[in-house]
Amino acid sequence: MQPVDAIRAVLAQYPGAFIVSSCGFVSRDLYNADDRPESFYLVGSMGMALPVALGMAIARPTVDVVALDGDGAALMNLGAMAMVGAWKPRNLTHVVLDNGVHESTGGQKAVGVDFPAAARAAGYASASSVSRAELITRATLGPTFLRLEVDRRVGPPGRRVQHRPEHLVERVMSQLRERA
Repeated sequence: MQPVDAIRAVLAQYPGAFIVSSCGFVSRDLYNADDRPESFYLVGSMGMALPVALGMAIARPTVDVVALDGDGAALMNLGAMAMVGAWKPRNLTHVVLDNGVHESTGGQKAVGVDFPAAARAAGYASASSVSRAELITRATLGPTFLRLEVDRRVGPPGRRVQHRPEHLVERVMSQLRERA
């Protein structure tokens, strides 16, 4: 499955959720698939999608929060998974798009990790891996981990996120205030 197809499937399972996306092509794919006020693109912040999403999930336990990571970005901050396991926010889903490479920086091979096993060891309520978009389902109890096996990109990535960082912060904060 192509990364953008995986992202569209996640959006379909989590309509209205706040989505914090990692840097690079993951944010570009989310932006091009569906730019919406609940999307917070961490352009240039590799490894920080999960910590930011964790903070949002703790601060707003009544809203769904999805951390959307690439495999390289998730590897960059594995310690954040332990924090998720310690806090156990039921409203948090951690999605890792795993194509085995650091695609945004040139396709260097990523270190292979059994992400679902790491998530279970860290204390997530559930952890699974799927390879087809139609198999992506929403878990009923979190924190949840979902590894999506994706192919290397076919064709060029979509356009870069056009919003300024301060605009992204304001629009997400506005949406969080509305749902408080």
